[in-house]
Amino acid sequence: MTPVTTFAGRRVALFGLGGSGLSTAKALIAGGATVSAWDDGEAGRKKAQAHSVPIDDLSVADWSEFDALILSPGVPLTHPAPHWTVERAAAANIEIIGDIELFCRERAARAPGAPFIAITGTNGKSTTTALIAHILRQSGRDVQLGGNIGVPILDLQPPSDGRIHVIECSSFQIDLTPSLAPTVGLLINLTPDHIDRHGTMEHYAAVKERLVANAEVALIGVDDAFTHAIGARLIDRAGAEQRVLPVSAARTLDWGFYVEGDAVCFHENGAAPEAVETLGRLTGARALRGRHNAQNAAFAAAAAWECGLEDEEIARGLLTYPGLPHRMEEVATIGKTLFINDSKATNADAAEKALTSFSDIFWIAGGKAKEGGIDPLRPHFARIRKAYLIGEAAPSFAATLEGALPYESCGTLDVAVTRATLDARACDAAEPVVLLSPACASYDQFANFEARGDDFRALVHGLPAVLAARGEL
Repeated sequence: MTPVTTFAGRRVALFGLGGSGLSTAKALIAGGATVSAWDDGEAGRKKAQAHSVPIDDLSVADWSEFDALILSPGVPLTHPAPHWTVERAAAANIEIIGDIELFCRERAARAPGAPFIAITGTNGKSTTTALIAHILRQSGRDVQLGGNIGVPILDLQPPSDGRIHVIECSSFQIDLTPSLAPTVGLLINLTPDHIDRHGTMEHYAAVKERLVANAEVALIGVDDAFTHAIGARLIDRAGAEQRVLPVSAARTLDWGFYVEGDAVCFHENGAAPEAVETLGRLTGARALRGRHNAQNAAFAAAAAWECGLEDEEIARGLLTYPGLPHRMEEVATIGKTLFINDSKATNADAAEKALTSFSDIFWIAGGKAKEGGIDPLRPHFARIRKAYLIGEAAPSFAATLEGALPYESCGTLDVAVTRATLDARACDAAEPVVLLSPACASYDQFANFEARGDDFRALVHGLPAVLAARGEL
């Protein structure tokens, strides 16, 4: 835990008692703050009480007594409308911040030079974050990994000069972190997402830009129009105190970090044309297939290089990275069929990454549809042998697929896995792929994408018995 000593002796309101909210309450209390915590859900309040967190109904509280509102990132700050606690805090003229802001203040007070790598983007940020942590750990560094990935930031060990914090940041978290100024900041890419929480794409991009705006080293993608514009703006205004570098997986750059063939390269600005450094290669890195993972690898290698790692350390880390659960995760090979769990692909843009990484695909898709559906994936339909549709999105997805490729409405994941497996085993492909890449949220049938992926994994591991019972083995 990182006790939040910067709020010692102060009273704060805290709303939202999920994982990060409960973690924040405990860290504030450990640091000497007086916390009045609340959640609209009774389950959250009971769990907090079990951890000795004081529960106070903030709807009837005297907000003039609070020094700040600590808001969980899942609670609306601005759109579609400010949460009622946000309105109360604004009326009381107190600041509204989140757990990453508390960490930033604690870092500034304890160890302002402590290495802090912060990562954001629309897609790929979890893989990039985990990959950076893996490369650094493989080289023997003391690494704390968390934030929007896995462990809440205040559950991690405190910042210190010899410890590197590698933190994934969502747009919701950045919005609550006014003093965000990491040692190395990464902005990977931007595509429309969470517009319901930010109002416009322009506002969403502006929030994301804050992560790199004050970073000592800003690593910014140039493979989409939004990040390209942000990078150009920051490069133009950068002074001696900030280093801004472009990163690309789509083209060779005159300077910066980029992927050429299977090589992750770096060319220093102003260096001779032949002075290109190869940081590592992607051939043999099975967990980093596809152009999107080339982009993730380029960013991770860049961050590691900026932390002082040698090329050999970076190259070894890329090759040994095991991958993230639920993101193009190799679950098993049964007979000639490869099973891939890409449950984390909750929109079409994310699913596209998996579809472009394989061929002879037996695609399981569906769930709670997002805006745009799967129509943007039409250019990749030729890679798909057949689709197996589940969940609420099945009728709309079927309408998109009609006449374009064979599909079957399966309703539930267990039915889809069995049908896809039987078809894959019967096909003439050398290595057919049963791919769960839903292009949908999971909330119609599962608690979250992790539960959906766990179910897929369990179903795949149970297939030998199912096939044996059918006489298929």
